[in-house]
Order: sequence, then C-alpha cells, then structure tokens
Amino acid sequence: MCVQGGIAVKAFLGSASTHALSGLGGFEGRPLRKGDVLSIASLSHSHRMRTVAPHILARLSPRKILRCTPGPQSESFPEPSQELFYNNTFVVAEESNRMGLRLEGSCIPVSSGGQMITEGVSLGAIQVPPGGAPIILFVDQQTTGGYPKIGNVISADLHRVGQLRPRDEIRFVPAELETARTLLAEQEKWLASKELILA
Repeated sequence: MCVQGGIAVKAFLGSASTHALSGLGGFEGRPLRKGDVLSIASLSHSHRMRTVAPHILARLSPRKILRCTPGPQSESFPEPSQELFYNNTFVVAEESNRMGLRLEGSCIPVSSGGQMITEGVSLGAIQVPPGGAPIILFVDQQTTGGYPKIGNVISADLHRVGQLRPRDEIRFVPAELETARTLLAEQEKWLASKELILA
C-alpha cells in the first residue's frame, strides 16, 4: 500500500518501515493490531496524479512460477530430487513469514542428509532441511544457514515472492545466471525511468 505523504512515524535509519524481529522502526516497533490508528504525514510539495503504465503493471502482476538459478549445493541433490523440485507444484504453508516461506508438497531428498556446515545465505535462497520441505529465505532472513540450497530465486522475481500468500500454489523453473543478470538489468532500467514506468 502506498499513501500520499507517507505514514507519520519517526523515521529509523531513514525509513518508516517496521522490523518486527528487533522491535525497531515503524509504529511502536511492532506489527499493526486491530484498533491501531495511523496518521498520514503532510505533503511538503504539490503532487501530480500519475498512474503506472499498463505494460509495467503486467510485468509486476503476481505470478506463481518462480525462476531460479542453481544453488551452491545443487550438486548435492541427485537428478531425481532435481526433477521433483522442478516438475512439481508446492503450496505456501501457513507458517510462512518474512523470514522464510515454508513450502508443502513433494519432499526433496538430499544426498548429504540435509545438514552441512553453516555458511552465509542470500535473499531468495531455497534451502532444504532434513525433512525435505523447501524454504524460500526472504527479506527478514537470517544471515547464515546450515541446510543445503537447491536453488535461488532470481532477483527479478523477488517481488513475486513478496506477493505470495498462504495456500498459494507455486512452481520453479530453472534459469541461467546470464539470463538472471539480463532480466535484473532490464527491470532496474525501467524502474528507474519515469518515462518508462508512468503512463
């Protein structure tokens, strides 16, 4: 949701958003509750009504197919596991949150048993714990993890992860690194251009 003038809260690190895990920023540093009242900040300048161009809205519309590049441990997953991952539909579990989206569906066997030495993890990494149910790490993710990662959602599709809700069905399709870089460069170009993004 976008509000003209923004929400009137004290800025933290230049942002009005809330980081619920640390209790910082936003409205009292916590998720909103029923009965909360938010004030809208006053505008410091005039605002001209604009709309997003239809072809850009189409690019940003929710889609249930996520493109992903191979994860750092993708070779730990035998070919049958790779086929299960890419050829089956998963359901976003109710237990999902901003740290990670837990997926229900086919269990993905991993040859290492689902554990490894802890290492850094990236936004959009798809890790597979011992139970075989994939988890997409998202914006409030931890910085390290000890589960093998079969893939990583490409940066150009991360907004689609943010649009997912519990019980949504999704599928993964493989993408080459060069394709992922090209798609991100294109997306950043039109997001930075008022001429391209606004009607």
